Amino acid sequence: MALKLKTAPTVEPATLTEVKAHLRVDSSDEDNLLNSLITSARQYCEAFQKRSYITQTWELWLDAFPSESYINVSLPPLQSISSVKYYDTDDTEATFSSDDYFVDTKNEPGRVVLNYSKTWPSTTLRPSNGVCVEFKAGYGDAASDVPEKVKQAMLLLIGAWYEQREAITTTGLNVKEIPFAVDALLWQDRVF
Repeated sequence: MALKLKTAPTVEPATLTEVKAHLRVDSSDEDNLLNSLITSARQYCEAFQKRSYITQTWELWLDAFPSESYINVSLPPLQSISSVKYYDTDDTEATFSSDDYFVDTKNEPGRVVLNYSKTWPSTTLRPSNGVCVEFKAGYGDAASDVPEKVKQAMLLLIGAWYEQREAITTTGLNVKEIPFAVDALLWQDRVF
């Protein structure tokens, strides 16, 4: 299984204005740095929770169709399935009809579930990456769609990175690189 980002989010869950207020920064001298920290914090938090926050398009690549009647789709919440494509041994692409499956956006992770009396294609697939599920995931298109505890975790993480811009080497002290509160906020809705 492999995941490939096709279309990144167009906005971030935390705005530059919110971050500057949190950090008590008045000037625009470090706006580029802060924008970079916002994106990095979102990426860290999404990876930790194994979720998508703002609408983004992904490809889920599988070597074969599953033996089960469903395909789990990573990075919830699942919004929609754009297509399910597969590639035969000649590398010819075919599209699995959307009439043959149901999109389950309620479960986490979401799923592509075979409709009654339907089966996965029996075509012999190429030996690697024979199936591609293209999907959209995220809480919505706006920063306001993202849970507040995620935004708070991002602000705390950005604050820590802003204050301590380089790695620390100490002797005899246990240094935690990510603040405990960040993990505590994110752990609640982590996907396993």
